[in-house]
Amino acid sequence: MPQKFVSLPNQRAYYAAVWRIVRKIPAGKVTSYGHIAKMIPIPLGVDAQSYQAFAPRWVGGAMANCPDDVPWQRVVNAQGKISLRPGDAVNHQQELLEAEGVVFDSQGKIDMKIFGWNDLENSVSS
Repeated sequence: MPQKFVSLPNQRAYYAAVWRIVRKIPAGKVTSYGHIAKMIPIPLGVDAQSYQAFAPRWVGGAMANCPDDVPWQRVVNAQGKISLRPGDAVNHQQELLEAEGVVFDSQGKIDMKIFGWNDLENSVSS
């Protein structure tokens, strides 16, 4: 059973790793919180099962606190949909992505096969 974490061990380093990856996502492409999590080595003191369970949420926390130079709009949920940021409207993120050429279907989903960014070469090494 996964261990419950109240907070992320070494949150500062983890968030920095997330932001380094997101800065590499090119305009017109998106990736998911879970995909970013897979690109970051499991932090010391966290077992693999817990990391798999909590890492996408930790990436979400990093994105909710990202600096202005991080293209936060390029991170969506695993279904290719926009996840709400506190204080932000879905339309704003969609507008930013559409301005980059990303297309949404009638259900508000992005085709990850077309617009997905899965560049594992940009993984963060330990």
